[in-house]
Amino acid sequence: MSGTPARPSPRALARQRRRLALSGFWRRYRRHRAGLLGLAGLVLFVLLALAAPLLVAPGDLSVTRAPHDAYQPPAPAHPLGTDNFGRSLLDLVVWGSRVSLTVGFLATLVSVGLGTLVGITAGHYRGVAGAVLMRVTDWFLVLPTLVLAVALATVLSRSTLTIVIAIGITAWPTTARLVRAQTLAVEARPYIERSRALGGGHTHIMLRHVLPNVLPLVLAQTTLLVASSIIAESTLAFLGLGDPGTVSWGGTLQDARRAGAVSSGVWWYLLPPGAAIALVALSFTLCGRAVEGALDPRSREGR
Repeated sequence: MSGTPARPSPRALARQRRRLALSGFWRRYRRHRAGLLGLAGLVLFVLLALAAPLLVAPGDLSVTRAPHDAYQPPAPAHPLGTDNFGRSLLDLVVWGSRVSLTVGFLATLVSVGLGTLVGITAGHYRGVAGAVLMRVTDWFLVLPTLVLAVALATVLSRSTLTIVIAIGITAWPTTARLVRAQTLAVEARPYIERSRALGGGHTHIMLRHVLPNVLPLVLAQTTLLVASSIIAESTLAFLGLGDPGTVSWGGTLQDARRAGAVSSGVWWYLLPPGAAIALVALSFTLCGRAVEGALDPRSREGR
């Protein structure tokens, strides 16, 4: 009949379900005030990193053409003081946010991607292949993460890519364990058996059924791992294993240690990069906890 409204297409229904899911997630996330505070801090740091080339001139970061005198305490001309070369600590913190956040995001991407791949594969193939993958995961899990990262960063060339690889390779076992447990729970559901009965292969089941169901867990794990990755990058840079040609928060702390800022009482050399590391790690942690709470099925009961 001409008066019957047209039924929406499957693609339109899928888009509508995604919009409803996103709006429901944001509604639950907004109930976590700490999560909103962490999100505001995270947005501030990201905007600061993106605007760094507009706020800091490359010449202000030069150790030979620094615009100020060395070891100057905070003043209107340099609100956070200057380092041993006469560079403004505010400029170093702003520019260092680019490297620290980039390494944090990329290392987390490597870690979560590898952990998700291993976890889904080990949970789906429960025979010899799954057992071997989990024994390898257990081996990485018991190794001291910092020692392994230091060893990799020492063997490879000193660069930002090396730091990303070192952190990503050492931080994936926890994600693999969590994803494997979730994969086992998903594959125990009846619709997986129906999919197999209808001819669904291994790739189809893992990509179309398992992966969408483990993505919420992966998202929550990602927000928590970024904070750990940023702290790990700062630690490696502080140990002198970062790229000496780049400015990062950990590298600034390493320069302060070498310059004897602790024994000289130059507190403003240590406080700004240390506070930046603590604040961005706290922001990601608050966001991660809020995401975890918003994705918890128990938070939807009675709503």
